[in-house]
Amino acid sequence: MYKTINVMGYRISASKCLTICLGLTFIMGCFLASLPIQNEREALPKPIRHHISSRTLNKKRLAIIVPFRDRFEELLEFVPHMYKFLNKQNIPFHIFVVQQTDNNRFNRASLINVGFLFTERDYEYIAMHDVDLLPLNDNLKYDYPDIGPVHISSPQTHPKYHYETFIGGILLINREQFKLVKGMSNNYWGWGLEDDEFYVRLREAGLKVIRQNVTTGTQNTFKHVHDKTYRKRDMRKCFNQREVTRRRDRVTGLHDVAYTLQGTHSVTIEGLPLTVLGVKLLCDHSVTPWCQCPEPPKPKKTR
Repeated sequence: MYKTINVMGYRISASKCLTICLGLTFIMGCFLASLPIQNEREALPKPIRHHISSRTLNKKRLAIIVPFRDRFEELLEFVPHMYKFLNKQNIPFHIFVVQQTDNNRFNRASLINVGFLFTERDYEYIAMHDVDLLPLNDNLKYDYPDIGPVHISSPQTHPKYHYETFIGGILLINREQFKLVKGMSNNYWGWGLEDDEFYVRLREAGLKVIRQNVTTGTQNTFKHVHDKTYRKRDMRKCFNQREVTRRRDRVTGLHDVAYTLQGTHSVTIEGLPLTVLGVKLLCDHSVTPWCQCPEPPKPKKTR
């Protein structure tokens, strides 16, 4: 004798009920199998390790990399200015101050290499940005440079440097372009020439530097807050530095920048977040002995 089950007022046998349940399970399984499969990683938003300023997350994300040493007063002005300037453009960005903590001479290019390596996972492009150069013209756009690197501080607008191949100050470059040229040379300890060498790398890779047309000029496109009397540029040349740094470097770059990341610090200035990387650059004295350039002897006082 078969057992019966009351289902919604109907009495059916247990065996028939089991058959119906199995049939419904089969139909539901076929339906689920017919749905398109979505990769779990694609379904989830890409994680971000740092605060992004803008909520316009459908845009490419910009890492502002600021090579830095002992420029705190300028940084206090730089951060609020850049937040105000870039928020007008709805640019998703974060500021990374790459602070050189060792006793070697300042190496801007190596610090930019380190900043790129630290940010490349989360950001599609970088701004190589001097801390003492503040954009004033709202027509200077920091959008993603898809065609080629974009030089914001062109020779026609930079307060100081006006030669045609100049690409220093502020340069936007995307992740693929920076990797294509293997980053910047690590040979440039002290002030100057590292951006000129980088220009040659871009040209040889077939990347054309793009500049934006603005109506302002050298006097009113940027605020240049560098005090040359208070902060003298390290323009010394020693050993064979002059000879080596006048040539295209085909050896060093992003792949062999030598450093120790001593710590990362989340900092706020006027409530605005940024990240400070403490970086100790390592110097091979057999290759670039000018990372430590002896001070010239002081003239003896005559009686």
